[in-house]
Amino acid sequence: MAQEFTINSAAIESKINSLLPSQGGAGAGIDFSASTMIIPIIDLTETASGSALRQDLQTSVSFKSTAFSESASSSTIISNTGYWRIIGTSTVSYSANGVSSNTITINDGTTNKIIWSHNHYQSSVATGTTAVDIDLIVFLNAGDTCLVGSNRGTTIIAGSSRQIATIDGTLVNP
Repeated sequence: MAQEFTINSAAIESKINSLLPSQGGAGAGIDFSASTMIIPIIDLTETASGSALRQDLQTSVSFKSTAFSESASSSTIISNTGYWRIIGTSTVSYSANGVSSNTITINDGTTNKIIWSHNHYQSSVATGTTAVDIDLIVFLNAGDTCLVGSNRGTTIIAGSSRQIATIDGTLVNP
């Protein structure tokens, strides 16, 4: 047989009333009780049922992703606020003197800031190619844009971008 106990605690009552106003926080308060009976609790939330998307799956590339490819030019790839995943490849083929480079830049409306680059400085007649994978998460505030650029025809930066969360951190599923 279960026993019932009444709990009189102003601290517990105040905490529950502030966290759960629908449970009496707007009114005169409620009495709390405890029981020696075991009552099973079934969690019916999406997370408990396994239907919430895992973090690694949430950042996946999808048909919604926006592709980009630049060689000897630059372009804006993202102009909306939030958190974005950028994946791709940077390839630099070199045979001429000077610097061959691919970059990812954030512009705040007045200033460019390089956040990622793949460079090769050539000072001899040797030729070659280097390739680097790209996998970044970038954050853009209001007024920010993200650009990709390539400074020579022998360099190419290509890939895709997809928003993974809004500016306030709300996840955007693929």
